[in-house]
Amino acid sequence: MDGCLFCRIIAGEIPARKVYEDDLVIAIEDIAPVAPTHVLVIPRKHFVNVLDLDSADNALIGHIHQVAAGIARERGEAERGFRIVVNSNAGAGQSVFHIHFHVLAGRHMAWPPG
Repeated sequence: MDGCLFCRIIAGEIPARKVYEDDLVIAIEDIAPVAPTHVLVIPRKHFVNVLDLDSADNALIGHIHQVAAGIARERGEAERGFRIVVNSNAGAGQSVFHIHFHVLAGRHMAWPPG
């Protein structure tokens, strides 16, 4: 998608601190972290947000959650707890309109969020 920040990162046009990548996703450190662990898991395929997903994408979404859990485990955060957050549209806080999953850990997470 032309001009999409995450598409440009995936294409290697913009540098990012990658922590994981495979044929389906990349994971990068967030440039404005809100927790000691703040990693974005981003599918290589462009979707604006969860509203663009359909049943054909179920395996991809499962894979994204497995990658997120693996990152939490690698960083020693899995047992203490972590959060996976997906914002859909501006009113929910989405600022880059390419679906991405925030992996947050390393501090107490309050409820309700937001």
